[in-house]
Amino acid sequence: MLSVEEVPVPLPAPNQILIRVEAVSVNYADIVRRRNDPYPVPTPLPAIFGGEVAGFVEALGSEVHDLAIGDRVFALLGGGGKGGYAQFAVADRAQVMPVPSSFDLDIACTLVVAGVTAYQVLKEAAQLQPGESVLIPGALGGVGSYALQLARIFGASNVIAGASSAERRELLMKRGASHTVDYTVDDWAEQVKQVTSGKGADVVLDMAGGKAFQQSLSALAPFGRLVIYGSASREPATLAPRALLPQNQTVTGYYVGQWFAARPRQSIDAFNALIELVVSGKLNVQLASRLPLSGAAEAHRTMEARRSTGKTVLKPWMDA
Repeated sequence: MLSVEEVPVPLPAPNQILIRVEAVSVNYADIVRRRNDPYPVPTPLPAIFGGEVAGFVEALGSEVHDLAIGDRVFALLGGGGKGGYAQFAVADRAQVMPVPSSFDLDIACTLVVAGVTAYQVLKEAAQLQPGESVLIPGALGGVGSYALQLARIFGASNVIAGASSAERRELLMKRGASHTVDYTVDDWAEQVKQVTSGKGADVVLDMAGGKAFQQSLSALAPFGRLVIYGSASREPATLAPRALLPQNQTVTGYYVGQWFAARPRQSIDAFNALIELVVSGKLNVQLASRLPLSGAAEAHRTMEARRSTGKTVLKPWMDA
């Protein structure tokens, strides 16, 4: 259950900043945490969800000297529930990045969990090469919407997108997919083989797990790379490593939080590259809706029902 309540404005620790939140991205991870499933660790409830925000610096911790009140920033939030579904939130200075003065803050708040994930999954984890084929099941979701465009930008010659209805697959074709597949049917891996001359996709992105993981593996080409970046189905999957040997295939995992913690330079570079792509007009961020905080439950229901067609952003200062 989600509800809007009054709570005290948080105070920044010495190495933190207080942000006046203008926009917070709704991510599938928020739904997982709301269900009290580990992601990747348990979230004590009750909690304020929301892991990425954009807004203005409201106050500075005593050890922060390189930002000023009023600066436009993006931040990844720490803590159990993360804390972004709010008018004010605190973030560690290391997880805060400046946002150019002309850049839309609604777009900025979607650039990491969805944008950087898509960017690094394709470029770093999968090592996508020009001319290769990419399979993106769930290509109308947050990460998928970015990945569909970024695969083209990175030179993929055949971008295969998955969706659950004819209308959604038609929308994907309009957004630049080469082919589409219906991932609700049992033989969708065979659909991928049909549009890749029997080979399969060089790169496959999996965020569902369970049965979808098995199908994704079946759709993988020789020397192909399958990247797991989520487990939306919450179902277990089984991998027999020896099955990868004959075709020289690779399965790898990706979690954006660990990238920012362990490899912050590469992650910030990806964030800045996305800003440049948006500013240049090469990347069109698909914002499905902008809602007040009271619309959080609606946003979750839409995402859980797989009806979303892009990112949903909550606007904490918007009237209900």
